[in-house]
Amino acid sequence: MNKNNYIKLAKKSAAKQISELKKINKVFNSSFVKAVESIYQCRGKVICAGIGKSGLIARKVSATLSSVGISSFFLSPSEANHGDLGQIDRKDLLLVFSYSGNTTELTSILKYANRFNIKIIGVASKPDSTLIKASDVKILIPIVKEADPTGMVPTSSTSITLLFGDCLAVALMNKIKFSKERFKVFHPGGNIGQTLLLVKDIMVKGSKIPKIKITSNISEATKQITKYNLGLAIVMNKNRVEGILTDGDTRRSLRYNLKSQNLKKIMNSNPVFISENSTASKALSIMNKRKITSLLVTSEKKMNSKSKNKILKGIIHIHSLLQSGIK
Repeated sequence: MNKNNYIKLAKKSAAKQISELKKINKVFNSSFVKAVESIYQCRGKVICAGIGKSGLIARKVSATLSSVGISSFFLSPSEANHGDLGQIDRKDLLLVFSYSGNTTELTSILKYANRFNIKIIGVASKPDSTLIKASDVKILIPIVKEADPTGMVPTSSTSITLLFGDCLAVALMNKIKFSKERFKVFHPGGNIGQTLLLVKDIMVKGSKIPKIKITSNISEATKQITKYNLGLAIVMNKNRVEGILTDGDTRRSLRYNLKSQNLKKIMNSNPVFISENSTASKALSIMNKRKITSLLVTSEKKMNSKSKNKILKGIIHIHSLLQSGIK
């Protein structure tokens, strides 16, 4: 076969699926609203189930729900028939996928749920199917034309079912007021989690901040810098930040035997601040641009204020950024 024919076949298959996916709008009705409300009101876990390709879709939908803070897991109906029905609690909700709706392996799990009054959201294409009849909330997926040459292999049908699952998750995210902050909680690792990491999540704060009084001498400042191992100390006048004194500043002063040197003459009286709600990646960008290794952290309100008297909330150091995977 000519290589160009592969591309033509792929484009033809994609075009058919895109066309068939437009039928998804038929799903967004009162039953869809009931499904969203039922999952939102569930006080147990959302148990996703399905066999074969529908099982793979169920796994993905379950993973998506978990990732946005809706407690969920996948249960294989085949395993459920051999003892795993005990994983289902009366507070749980079943979200069951089967394009035909007549998969025989689903029978036991459906009977069990009906017997113990466990709510079922059934997702299938046939209104007279076993799954839809057994379900409390009936989601009818439109019948679509498969995108393979035989018209039999699950392609468009799995795509539209997966699309339904994603749309359901998005509607739920809106219902529970899901935010970037909550996303970060459930995704602490990986590129996304690192992108959403905030300065306040990794800054040095409280008693770990090296502070010295404006009246301190160089020797006292050196001891504080060495003790906290951040390469700097914050020069304070009561609760006000006067400046920042680095290890390099003190070493240069000691080299010239200026132990009684006034800190105001050697410190940086205009340190760089960043808001505690800024992203960690932004902090690294500022450090690279300014060629410095740390930033002082203040509140969002004080950062946006024209006042020079900024409340010190913490210090963010380049070592903390690198340890958190920010690059």
